[in-house]
Amino acid sequence: MGTDLEIIVLAAGQGTRMRSDLPKVLHPVGGRPLLGHVLEVARGLSPKSIHVVYGHGGEDLIARFESPGLNWCHQSPQLGTGHAVQQALPGVEPGACVLVLYGDVPLIRAETLRALLDHLPGHGLALLSVELSDPGGYGRVLRAPEGAVRAIVEERDAQGRERDITEVNTGILAARAGDLRRWLERLDNDNAQGEYYLTDCVAAAVGEGLTVSAVVCPDPSEVMGVNDKAQLAVCERAYQRRQAEHLMRAGATLLDPARLDVRGQVTVGRDVTLDIDVILEGEVSLGDGVHIGAHCVIRDAHIAAGTVVRPFTVIERAELGERCQIGPYTRIRPDTRLADEVHLGNFVEVKKAFIDERSKVNHLSYIGDSLVGKRVNVGAGTITCNYDGAHKHTTRIGDDVFIGSDTQLIAPLSVGDGATIGAGTTLTRDAPPGQLTLGRARQVSIAGWQRPCKDKG
Repeated sequence: MGTDLEIIVLAAGQGTRMRSDLPKVLHPVGGRPLLGHVLEVARGLSPKSIHVVYGHGGEDLIARFESPGLNWCHQSPQLGTGHAVQQALPGVEPGACVLVLYGDVPLIRAETLRALLDHLPGHGLALLSVELSDPGGYGRVLRAPEGAVRAIVEERDAQGRERDITEVNTGILAARAGDLRRWLERLDNDNAQGEYYLTDCVAAAVGEGLTVSAVVCPDPSEVMGVNDKAQLAVCERAYQRRQAEHLMRAGATLLDPARLDVRGQVTVGRDVTLDIDVILEGEVSLGDGVHIGAHCVIRDAHIAAGTVVRPFTVIERAELGERCQIGPYTRIRPDTRLADEVHLGNFVEVKKAFIDERSKVNHLSYIGDSLVGKRVNVGAGTITCNYDGAHKHTTRIGDDVFIGSDTQLIAPLSVGDGATIGAGTTLTRDAPPGQLTLGRARQVSIAGWQRPCKDKG
């Protein structure tokens, strides 16, 4: 539609059926608020401006989405969809093309809306309809023989064969601002709810002899609204099905597409495999041949080609090199970077550390605030003691170091290249390169010692 497009998003509903203190349009689908999805699609149409009509929870909405490109319009009292659009129209240029969207309809696609806008006549109205196998509860679209819309009949008013019509109105529509103003001024609220309905503009346009065209939405899930938690769950599954299909078309193998959750932006290379119940959040990129095991959570991470992440691993804000072996039950915390061919095993936790090529931390260890060199072997039960109760300190471990099991490295300290740290050592000072360093207490056996017994009396 060019630069004259302005979008009005209706987001004032209280959402009483959600039974929640959270405004309805802030409930998440795919880890993002319902309204966030709608605004993203709206921005994708490159409108001149976006007007959001709000009511319940307005301060929360504005705080969450405030940006220079949004105009906020308060609706109080809330007297229906027609009244809501009237609150935004004063800020819309008279000659603009207006597209009306809904903040609780998050799965609408930009290409569907472009098709709707393409059908808007110079004067008149274009509305989005959808075919439903069960149209119960929706207003039916009545068409003239040539295909133009002649009326929207609410179900309670439908008679005879009108009830058999499966094409229903979605409420999404486009019209010129001047036409909308004129139609809305004529609306009345002579109905059971005492509200001004936007859909009554259809009858007003037909009454003026103007063309009303309807574009059928190709996928009913696109126009699915959310009014309660059950519908929210249905919408979530539809969104996740869409994400799974996108990843599979990009080349990923999903062992069960119904058991994947994407809550962000994910890119995949060739031959990526995702096992069941994987959760991908934020910005995630998976290189060629990456395999993610069952029940893993990956958030804001880059995982390079050939890396295998075994089940029940959690990775957050980290960068993993090529051909790493991770897990099972590994936790990689923020600001961690692994070079190529690093191994992290079961019940290993790494935080704010760099681990260089071909180093291994295979069992029951914690590595935090550390710089670990190449070809280092860290034994089971090793921890870096990086926090003194007030400050974090760094541990530096050189190349080709061997650290025995059950070792504590009390930072700040350095371990030189090629050093060996004996098992059970508590290291409090720097360990020189190429030497064995031990820090054990002397072993003592006490002859004749008796273990205490409970009093039998």
